[in-house]
Amino acid sequence: MAHEALFIRWFEDLCSEDVPEVGGKNASLGEMIRHLKDEGVRVPGGFATTAGAYRSFLEQNNLEEVITGLMDGLEKGEKPLEDLGEQMRRAFRHGEFPKDVAESIRDAYRELSDRSGRKDISVAVRSSATAEDLPEASFAGQQETFLNVSGEEDLLDACRDYYASLFTDRAISYREERDFDHLDVALSVGVQKMVRSDLASAGVMFSLDTDTGFPDLVVINGSWGLGEMVVQGSVNPDEFRVFKPRLGEKDLKPIIEKRLGAKERKIVYSRGGKNTTRTIDTTARERRRFVLKDEEVLKLARWAASIEDHYKMPMDMEWARDGETGELFCVQARPETFHSTKEKSALKTYRLKGRSGPLVSGTAIGQAIAVGPVKVLESPDEMNRFEKSDVLVTERTDPDWG
Repeated sequence: MAHEALFIRWFEDLCSEDVPEVGGKNASLGEMIRHLKDEGVRVPGGFATTAGAYRSFLEQNNLEEVITGLMDGLEKGEKPLEDLGEQMRRAFRHGEFPKDVAESIRDAYRELSDRSGRKDISVAVRSSATAEDLPEASFAGQQETFLNVSGEEDLLDACRDYYASLFTDRAISYREERDFDHLDVALSVGVQKMVRSDLASAGVMFSLDTDTGFPDLVVINGSWGLGEMVVQGSVNPDEFRVFKPRLGEKDLKPIIEKRLGAKERKIVYSRGGKNTTRTIDTTARERRRFVLKDEEVLKLARWAASIEDHYKMPMDMEWARDGETGELFCVQARPETFHSTKEKSALKTYRLKGRSGPLVSGTAIGQAIAVGPVKVLESPDEMNRFEKSDVLVTERTDPDWG
C-alpha cells in the first residue's frame, strides 16, 4: 500500500542514509542486517515507524500547539517543569493515531508475526529519535523501551506511550540545555522481534575501554534475563575484557579479564495483567555462574570489532542470548559518544600517598581521585542535597542521575 511507504520501513530496507526518516538506532539495525550478515552478526528482524508517522500523530491531535504553548509557559516560569511535562505526556497518551498510520502499524505487525510463524509475536518497542546520537549530543536512554509487547492494540498503546516519553522531565531539560527545538526532534519507533533472553542472558558491549578510552579492548557486560537490567545500571553484571588486536588469531583466546558480578536480580516475562515483565531474584547457582561461555565472549567481541570497523568509529552495542535456541544477537548499535568525542590526552594514573581503612567499597565511576564530603543518596530525587564538590555514594546509578 502507498501509505506503508510513508509510515513503515522494514529494517532490511534501511541503511545509514535513512537517519532523517527513522533515527540513528533503527537505521543502524538496517545497516547491520544489510552489510554485516556475512560477518556472522545476527540482528532480530522488525520494522520502524517513520518520522512522518510521528508528525501525522502530532497533526491529528494538535500537539504542536500544545507543545509550543506549554514550553512558552515554562520559559515564563508560569509552572514548574514537573507539571508542564506531565501535561504534555498526558496529551500524547490521550491522542489517537490517524487511521492510515494505525493500519500501517497493524499490517506490519501481522506480517512480522507471519514471518516468525506465530500469531501475535512478542516484540520490543525501542526508541530511535531522528536527531539522536549526533557527535555533539546523545539522547540515548531518554525515551522508554517496552518489552514483551504482544497484540496489535497493545503495540499501538506502546507506540503512543513511547511518543509521550519524548517529554519526560529529563528529556525536556536536556534539549533546553543544548538549545534543541522541541519540534525539531521526531520519533521513530523500532518494533523488533523479542529475543528470549529472559530464559538466558543479555547485556551491553563497547568497542573500547569504557574506563580509559583505550581503543584496543572490547568490554562486555552481562546479566541473567532481559538486558534492561544492565542498560539501566540496576544490577552488578559480569564483565569480560577482550584484547581486540588478537581476535583474528583462531588459536588464541584473548580474554584478558573476567569479573563475576553479583547479578542478584533479573527481568523476565510476566504472565497475565498489564505488566509485560517482572523483576525476580536470581538463584544462588546463577549468581555463581558467568552468563557467557568463553566462545560466546569471543564471538561477541568479534562482532563488536566488525561493527566498529564498518562504522569507522567506537561503538556502544546491546546483545542478547536466546534461551530457546542458544543463538546470540546484536539488538542495538550506536556510536560511543563519551570517550570517542573527548579530547585526546596522555593517560594519567593516580595513587594515594597515605593509607587508611576503607569506609565504603564499591565500583568507582572514573579513574581519578577526589576529595570532598560524602553524600549517600537513595535516588535522583535527592540530588538537591548534592553539591558540586561532594562525593556521591549510592546503590547504583542510571541515566536519570545525569
